[in-house]
Amino acid sequence: MGSGFLKKKKQQHNISDQLARLSEELKLKEYTGHAPNQLVEITLTGDKSLKKISIKKECVNADDIDGLQDLICAAFDDAERRMEAENPLSQMKGLPF
Repeated sequence: MGSGFLKKKKQQHNISDQLARLSEELKLKEYTGHAPNQLVEITLTGDKSLKKISIKKECVNADDIDGLQDLICAAFDDAERRMEAENPLSQMKGLPF
């Protein structure tokens, strides 16, 4: 195998190292999502761990727990969408690295 192969192999290794570093950096970032009307706010880390949840008092109703659960899910989904939108690695899925 010629030097062209070795050069490509080294480039691939460098790209893999860069992607690994980027992945670690993204795990440290925080992403905040909101439910409609900003009643619930959720903060996720880049590895999708729940870091913080804030619930406004006006949306807490003992007779409507299902509504609160829906707001929490909506805020989580919003935070997850924001994370995916900012993550350059999510657009590289399927590439041979």
